[in-house]
Parts: sequence; structure tokens; C-alpha cells
Amino acid sequence: MTDRTFAILSPFVGGDYYGAIVAGVNAAATVRGDAVMALQTLDPGSYSADISGLPDFRRPVSWSRVAGLILLPGAVHGDYARAARRAGKPVVLVGHEVVGGDCSSVLVDNRAGVREAVAHLVAHGHRQIAFGGNLTHFDLRERHEGYREGLFAHGITPRPDLLFDLADNHESGGEVVADALIRAGMPATAVVLGTDRNAIGLIRRLGAAGFELPRELAVVGFDDIADGMYHHPSLSTVRQPLDQVGAAAHALVRALAEDPGMAQRTQHVPALFMQRDSCGCPGGALPVSEAQTRALFSDVQYLQTTLNIQYELSIELLGSHEREPRALAWLGSTPAVGGCLGLWPPDADPADPDPVLDIVGEFRTGGEPPEAIGMSVPVSEFPPPGLSELADGSAGDIVFVVPVKSAARDWGVLAAVGRIQASTPPGREMMNHSGALLAAALDHDAMVQALREKEEGLRNAALHDHLTGLPNRVLLADRLRQAGLRAARQPDHRFAVLLLDLDGFKAVNDSLGHAAGDQLLVEVAGRLTGLLRESDTVARLGGDEFVVLLDGVKVPEGPLRVCKTIQAALVEPFLIDGREVEVGVSIGIASSSAGASDPDHLLREADAAMYRVKSSVRRR
Repeated sequence: MTDRTFAILSPFVGGDYYGAIVAGVNAAATVRGDAVMALQTLDPGSYSADISGLPDFRRPVSWSRVAGLILLPGAVHGDYARAARRAGKPVVLVGHEVVGGDCSSVLVDNRAGVREAVAHLVAHGHRQIAFGGNLTHFDLRERHEGYREGLFAHGITPRPDLLFDLADNHESGGEVVADALIRAGMPATAVVLGTDRNAIGLIRRLGAAGFELPRELAVVGFDDIADGMYHHPSLSTVRQPLDQVGAAAHALVRALAEDPGMAQRTQHVPALFMQRDSCGCPGGALPVSEAQTRALFSDVQYLQTTLNIQYELSIELLGSHEREPRALAWLGSTPAVGGCLGLWPPDADPADPDPVLDIVGEFRTGGEPPEAIGMSVPVSEFPPPGLSELADGSAGDIVFVVPVKSAARDWGVLAAVGRIQASTPPGREMMNHSGALLAAALDHDAMVQALREKEEGLRNAALHDHLTGLPNRVLLADRLRQAGLRAARQPDHRFAVLLLDLDGFKAVNDSLGHAAGDQLLVEVAGRLTGLLRESDTVARLGGDEFVVLLDGVKVPEGPLRVCKTIQAALVEPFLIDGREVEVGVSIGIASSSAGASDPDHLLREADAAMYRVKSSVRRR
């Protein structure tokens, strides 16, 4: 059993930045006997944390089960951190701070790392040094401050025209800087980019434009992602040791959990400048060894496995749906060893601070029987404790939680136990993909069900009277045809047709109005339906005319008995709008026992018989 469980809230729960921090937290937690749960706060299927913006994530997922929260950059609004602190949860922020949040923080020493990079560029003789980064982020603003401090330390005044505030931390942001420098006639001889992906985008764009790097422009990035080392030229960068960041975050949140009275603090993890080709240093050969070659081959195999998993997931969840997606059997095509799906009930209140989830699906690789299906639990107690017991932290397995949400509907929450993915780009990990595909599958099922219900409604409307709900002419004709076919196949099978016309209905309409007349017809239909067998049919032809099909007449006098029963029932007063209303009924009878089994012929005979009855009543 683990000592404590700590939750990490992150825009994505994998990738070479977020996933690396999650892995660092888990490695440190495992040593101390703790467990880790990673919660994705962005909607599943999101492409980029920068493009998506700050998620509106407010639910206290698993708050009753975790001892503290670690919040990564861009995961939640400051209100979430403040609410967690009010609930008594220790909170540690990574890479950012919250005003008034009373939260501890773990920060990379961004300033010192960039100051070292600037000093290195100045030593190469550069004085026109540009900076580009997405300054909406706390850590990017710190890197910019380190850039300014580095310039001032060497007597260089930062130039406003060499500052580029970018919209994202990806390659596209670096392309923006490259285009701006080209348009300005390359006013800089060196540039520091806020992220390695910015730097890679700039290098590619300038290389495509014919510029020779680093001779015409020295480049330094930040992060030290794997792509940078193998790029040409290899990327000089500032390395933030994400494993150390994760370990520091765990140590701090654990200390706060053990000592709730401990003062909040900010801890800095040093960053290190990594000298390679792109800053203008003498080129060095790529490090090649048997170990590195094997590691690269392992990365290729991992990529192939990941692609296969994503393909199988897509086929399983977007294909024929031979298996119910809620059952989570599709998790068997992934490395996950367990899973649990909770859906919001139809009557869920969006304003409920701790809404309930209905557990509708569970998965175990060992095929163990489900434990929680059918249970309803508050989101603060999701996922159920049995899932956490499957996670082997020392092997890199933790509990992941991702929203199951599409543009059309917020379905619920998916939890799964699986391996941390720290080498993929953010957002390309299995959990983000699974949440998006599962939401699409549930959307598809809901759409199909709605279409079936609509089709059934249209079919019902086409076959039934809109006022009384009784079968109409179309359905009556089919029932008559079926009775005729049975009589043709079975010589002893008899059926009869009774055609009813209300006496005095027009007077009700004229004196009380059409609404009262409609209500009377509904009451008549109810009495007729209650008198007959399930095998019989009561239909409304229109106006105040009804037809009764007696299918399976056992004795010749049977139809006449039914006729008298109907007459006795319908002459009883009806209560319409608080007033008693009386009507009579004229009934014509035609029976196949008379030698005619053609349904249309019998219906005409019954109609003629009804008019004879009505005429005799008028004469009396």
C-alpha cells in the first residue's frame, strides 16, 4: 500500500515537457512509497496548450482521495488553486505563481540559465542579440528578464525592435521570428528563443530561405528536447532538468502534507546552458555509441508501437461499434492495465460543485469481475480506490484521468492505469487520444439512438391517429389484411368488423366547442381499448367513426355480445370539463363467418349495417 497519493493537474498528462515532469514526480514519489495521479485539464483532442488557452477546469476530481495537488503551467485558473487551499489541500505550483493563492512554487531558474546563454553569445562577439517567446507565460517572462539582465551586465541596451512576443511555444512561433528578421534585413547576429521548438522552427525557415547558420545568425533555445541535439546545426540550448523539477515538487508537497503549518515557500531548480553548434562554437560530431544507437532504435520501436495503438484505438472506437464503447474492452488494445469510466447522469446540475458520476464501465487486463459498475460516486471520490491498486509506480505506471468531452457534449471522466509517456510531443499521448475518440464514439451512439427514436416516432405517427393514439386507416388496413390471410390459411379462423359511429357527437361539438369534442373522442378511445383483448384492434377512421377488428372469433354470437358491451359502456356519461356529457353509438357488424373473408368487403358490409342501424334510430 502506498503512503499518500498526490494529484498532478496538467494541460496534457504526457509529452516531452508535461510528461517529463510527471515522470520526475512519480520517480521521487515511488522512492518514498507514495503514488501519483495525473489529471488532464484540457478537453481531449486539444492540439496545443497555447492555442487552446487556459482550460475552464473547476471540478474537484479526487480531492477526497489525494493528499495534495501539483499544478503545472497552464493547467487551471488561479481560482482553482485558491479553492484547493481553502479545502485544506496543500498546493505546489510548477513553473508559475498565483497571486493571493498562498501556494508554494517550484521554479526553474530561468533567468540564470538565459543570462549564461547571453554571456556565451557576447563572448562570441555578438552584441545585436534578439529575443523571441510567448510572454503570456510566467516562465517565458522570466527568460526574457534573464535575457535583459544578461545584456545589461555586458553594457548592452536591449533594443525594442529585437523583441518578438510570440503567440505560441511551437515551431510556428519561430517561423514568425525568422520572417520578421528577414523583412528587417537581418538586424540581429544572434537570437535567444523561449523554447527549443521556437528555435527549430526559426532554423528551418531561415535554412529554407538560404541563410547559413550559425555564421549569419547564432541561435540558442530553451528546454533541451531530444530533437535539438540531432538537428542541423545541433541546437545550443538551456536545459531545465525536468526530472529534478518533478522531484522538487513532490518533496515540497509531501512536506506540506506532513506539516500543514509549514510556511509556503518558493524553490528554484538551476538551469544549465548546453553548448552545441548553433551558437557558433566549433562543430562536434554527434555522439555515437552502441548504447545510444540501441536507445535510438528503442525510440523508433516505441514510435511504431504508439502508432499501432493509435490506429487500433481509432478502428475500435470509430468503427462498427461491435462492442459497447462504455464497457472499455477497447483498452485491451493499449498498454493500460485497468480503467474506469464515469458518466454524468442526465439530470446532473452543472452548478453542483461536487457532481456525481455514474460508473458504467471497468476494465482489467486479468479479466477480474467489475467492482464499481452501477455505483454513483462524487467526482471528488473518482476514480474508485481499486483502480489505484493496479498502478506499479516503480515500473512507470500511474493513474491517468482525462475528461470525456466533445464539442457537442460533456460525457464524463475516464481513468486508466498506464505507462507515463514522456517522449512524445504534448497532446499526442494515449490518454488525450482515448478521451477524444471515446467522446466521438459516445456522440455517434447517441446520434444513432436519436435517429432510431425519430424514425420510430415518424413510423408511429404514420400509423396512428394523432389525437387518440389509436391505429389509423393505414394500420387498420394492414391488420385487416393479416386477418384475411390467416382466414385463408386456416378455414376455421373467423374474424369480425364492427364499425361505430357516435350519436350526438355533433351536438357536443356545437355546444361545448371542438376542444371538448376532442376530449370526448379521447375518452371514447380509452373505454373501447379497455374493453377488448390484446389480439383485437380499435382504430379511428376519422371524425367520430371507429372500427373494431375482432380477430379470432370463437362463437358466431361473439361479435353481437361485444357490440352490446360496447354500447353499454359508451352510453354511460362522460365527464368533460366538469360537465356530464352523454352520447349514443350506432354499430354495424360484418363477420367472416357469413362466408365472406375479404377484409375490404367486410368493412363495406359493416359500414352499410351501421347506416341501417343509424337510420332505424332516426325513424324511432
